[in-house]
Amino acid sequence: MFKPLLCVLLSVFAIQAMAQEAPDVLARTVMSEVLEIVKTDKAIQAGDQKKIFELVETKVVKHFDFTHMTALAMGREWRNASAEQKTALTAEFQTLLVRSYSNALAQYKNQTIDFKPLRMKPEETDVIVRTEIKQPGAKPVAIDYDMEKKTEGWKVYDVMVAGVSLVTNYRETFAQEIKAGGVDGLIKSLREKNKQLEAKK
Repeated sequence: MFKPLLCVLLSVFAIQAMAQEAPDVLARTVMSEVLEIVKTDKAIQAGDQKKIFELVETKVVKHFDFTHMTALAMGREWRNASAEQKTALTAEFQTLLVRSYSNALAQYKNQTIDFKPLRMKPEETDVIVRTEIKQPGAKPVAIDYDMEKKTEGWKVYDVMVAGVSLVTNYRETFAQEIKAGGVDGLIKSLREKNKQLEAKK
């Protein structure tokens, strides 16, 4: 469900503008630049994994709060993890998401993004940027971005695709892994999954 749309997520939030700007303005400002790269770069369109991964690493990763994302995916189990386990979980989950996003980015073709008006008070530090993805021959898909303002700027910490949370979509799987092998078992599982993705790349 999510994979064909993750490339849009990447494109929208490759933010390079100043952090003082509103989150929707940031997204609008950089969207055309990044989408242009994806559409015109022959290597990316051909599926050059190395170049796609570099694009994600340089323009996307720093604008996501992966610790917050991991905590959401873990749910209440996050409280039971040690500091070392939290660090390892965040690192492995980040790697998993980045590699998945990199694969999805190559699938971007002719989607367009319609930004909905942002209703935000000046003092707010947690907002939802609402968009609608229009795809040729398919119904529009609503994608909402949960963003939190940090000292270093706005960060994405969850994405709702057609009303379903991208991050918490992992919660059931994580809970099953923890039940079977504890937090260390989940870390091991994520690490093995990442090795498999690396091997495919």
